[in-house]
Amino acid sequence: MLFWGIDIWYIILIVPCIILSLIASASVKSRFNKYSRILSSSGLTGAEAAKRVLQANGVNGVAIVPCQGNLTDNFNPKTGTISLSQPVYNSTSVAAIGVACHEAGHACQYAANYAPLTLRNMIIPITNIGAKLSWPLIILGLILSSVSQFGDKGIYFAYAGVLCFAFSTLFQLLTLPTELNASRRALKAIKETGMLAENEIGGARKVLTAAAMTYFAALATSLAQLLRLILLVNRRSRE
Repeated sequence: MLFWGIDIWYIILIVPCIILSLIASASVKSRFNKYSRILSSSGLTGAEAAKRVLQANGVNGVAIVPCQGNLTDNFNPKTGTISLSQPVYNSTSVAAIGVACHEAGHACQYAANYAPLTLRNMIIPITNIGAKLSWPLIILGLILSSVSQFGDKGIYFAYAGVLCFAFSTLFQLLTLPTELNASRRALKAIKETGMLAENEIGGARKVLTAAAMTYFAALATSLAQLLRLILLVNRRSRE
């Protein structure tokens, strides 16, 4: 829907999601910085905390290594490696332990064949292909639909592009419970093994909750974009 050359649906649907994403990102950095300055009473480093989570869940064969960057922590199932950023790997802070245990939670998910994670991995190849084809197909469909000799058939390419984009939204939808579950596993392990005192667990929870909001924002953005594309293609189809 265009007014004076302005895409109103972009303003209504996408801009609020962009603002939400910026707020979520700023919140993660703020809380991580805050609780990075609070050292845990246990004196465990992030690497040691991640190792304890793996041991508590009977997960073996996972390496824990340092990596460059800030908030670049991740678990790579292909190499069986938990990579922890410099502010996490050797740090004994409440934030470091929370983040490290979260990544170890992902390793535990793989070991337990956690269903949403399994489904997400299954659609990754389709999602990657869809991400490359979605916009070219949508643009092609919109162009062909305006050419008289193609009639209504041209718009089918645009609908195919929307379907391709929908796989990206599905990926985000499956990512959210995966991340939330990893945080729950982390907090459970922290509490049961005594890695953080009762008055410290709240700090780790706040860091992980802020991180989870970035995934909520990513899902909201993807859903909003999908709805915008559907409205765009449907409008052209009716013209």
